[in-house]
Amino acid sequence: MAEYRVRPAEAADCEEIIRMVMELARFENLEDQVALTAEGLRRDGFEETSPLFRCLVVEPEDEQKRLAGPRLVGYTLYCYIYSTFKGRSLYLEDLYIMPEYRGKGLGSKLLSAVAESALSLGCARLQLSVLEWNQPAISFYQSRGAINVSAEEGWWIFRFHTEHLQRLVSKTSNETSNSEHS
Repeated sequence: MAEYRVRPAEAADCEEIIRMVMELARFENLEDQVALTAEGLRRDGFEETSPLFRCLVVEPEDEQKRLAGPRLVGYTLYCYIYSTFKGRSLYLEDLYIMPEYRGKGLGSKLLSAVAESALSLGCARLQLSVLEWNQPAISFYQSRGAINVSAEEGWWIFRFHTEHLQRLVSKTSNETSNSEHS
């Protein structure tokens, strides 16, 4: 494991990160849903005065290995969320290690770095989502102390996509407009 290091991502890493995002999406059978580009990632994480996320990457320590193989072999991307019960929290969007580099403790190293970041930022918890069929990921997180809040507390995760947001805004605008004319 000492032959790989975890470090904060840099703007120059965005192409490699997007490559791994696509690999993860392919594994999850969600490749058609990826709209993010390296430019969008760079803008949102490295060009904003208040970056919208933090990202850590895993790279080989040895420069020759970086030149010979993939420059980056894993990443994790996370951001702030806020709990009205607990306060500051982090949401772990992705934690990915390329398949051929798994089993070397790199996922644990990344998760530990995120946990260290959460604690140093004064966060009360780290939250994440896992597809119900991804048993290796579920086992990975549970073996490190994560609890399944769907099972334990009964929370369900809901999502509004862009078209739903637009419909919601449009409906509210129409209702407001109609009530003003009444």
